[in-house]
Amino acid sequence: MSITHIVLFQFKSDVAADVVHGACQRMLALRDSCLHPSSQKPYIKASIGGKDNSPEGIQNGITHAFVVEFANAADRDYYVKHDPAHQEFIKSLDGIIEKAQVIDFTDGVF
Repeated sequence: MSITHIVLFQFKSDVAADVVHGACQRMLALRDSCLHPSSQKPYIKASIGGKDNSPEGIQNGITHAFVVEFANAADRDYYVKHDPAHQEFIKSLDGIIEKAQVIDFTDGVF
């Protein structure tokens, strides 16, 4: 069963817009740069995201959201714990993220 991985960021208020834009581009580029350890091919099924534009006013500081889909829990686990491209991306956020939240789910599993 596929796993949906939701990532929410609040960038620090003093971070320049071009730095935020670059971080968002790198996040979406993980779809192509994360390679499966055995096949050496991209394994992220889908990746979308962007800047918040909700009129509800209940974002609690979150400014950007990303949704990443994996074919299975094993791929998600590799991504989170071991993928070198993902680990490098995480390091690139040092000093520019105020808050990050992540939640994963399998559709229909309550």
